[in-house]
Amino acid sequence: MADDRLSLADAAREIGVSAPTLKRWAESGVIPELRDGQGGWGPAAVSHARIVARLRGRGHSLASLREASDQGRLAYGFVEDTFPGREGTHSLEDAAKATGLEASLIERFWAACGLPPAALEALSDDDMKALEYIASVLAAGFPLVAFLQLSRVYGQTLSQIADAEVRLFHIYVHEPLMREGVPGLQMAEEMETLAGDLLPLASPIMDYVHQRFLAHYVEQDVIGHMEIDLEGGDLGRVRVAIAFCDLAGYTRFTEEEGEEEALSYVERFVEGVQSTLPESARVVKTIGDAVMIVGQDLGALVDWAVGFNELFDERPEPRIGIHYGPTLYRDGDYFGREVNLASRVVARARGGEVLVTDFVVEQAEDTQHLAFEGIGTVKLKGFDEPRTLCRAVPSARRQRPH
Repeated sequence: MADDRLSLADAAREIGVSAPTLKRWAESGVIPELRDGQGGWGPAAVSHARIVARLRGRGHSLASLREASDQGRLAYGFVEDTFPGREGTHSLEDAAKATGLEASLIERFWAACGLPPAALEALSDDDMKALEYIASVLAAGFPLVAFLQLSRVYGQTLSQIADAEVRLFHIYVHEPLMREGVPGLQMAEEMETLAGDLLPLASPIMDYVHQRFLAHYVEQDVIGHMEIDLEGGDLGRVRVAIAFCDLAGYTRFTEEEGEEEALSYVERFVEGVQSTLPESARVVKTIGDAVMIVGQDLGALVDWAVGFNELFDERPEPRIGIHYGPTLYRDGDYFGREVNLASRVVARARGGEVLVTDFVVEQAEDTQHLAFEGIGTVKLKGFDEPRTLCRAVPSARRQRPH
């Protein structure tokens, strides 16, 4: 519609460049919508010019930008217009006054989430609404130290989700359109339509998954209060089973098979771990081909580890190290000496082996269908005292010769 189109001067002002610069970009064909001599600047052209301005600021030439535009490589930037505007008019002081939160506390929350500090200089209406929610949470009595930890978890997890959404959209939507040779503006319109249809669904889906997991972990926490020892009454310190699982010989496998095949293998491996874990255990994080698992039921975790390795029939084979001890819980993760010990135990295992510490043997000794074969006292990297390690195997099976 004509009413949607801006004059050259208004478009330049909105983009943050001079009118002569914007005119030069249009005349050179860098802004494709204007090649046909259409009058005024429509939303697509303004969005495209905004992308060009950003890339010009990073040193890209007009020739390279025109080529990228012709190939459709800049079309993804049009999706930005499907998000609410982030332009802000509220200062940090305004936010503190409106919410009753101290400015320093707002800054701490902002840093905990991993949001850019510069945005605090001009907060949007949406930012102000979020800060009001935070003020209500704290006013209801939720402890500040717990809230800041939760903010860090939210920031880390949601940034990972957003990164995955963008990259997967690019790989499975944007790149196929480029390979088909779809014109830039048509591509931008298709992507913008698809993004506009999908984005409203993202929050309800995430909320559903969140609620399901929340119910699960509330149930596990109730059980945990009965079955997990609190260490000396210290907040955040709990005794749990810790397992590390990785692939023996993965580096060589990558060299021989290539990165794409190795990555696909790791994805299948991690999916196999997640889909077979007992209900009392969860994956805390993955680092390359390594998976860190924490569980409340030590016996169930050892059972799972032995069974997982027994049924795994691909190469490279998984190896698993398990320890049991007090850990520090912070920001959704587990830390401390006992976690480090578990990671060292797995490093001593061979492919297909489950190695456990003497503490595990003591706590899981009533497991009738498992046997523990001592492999001796072992010096582990980073620990002064040697540790006694055992191999966990099915009780009906003797040690396989190596």
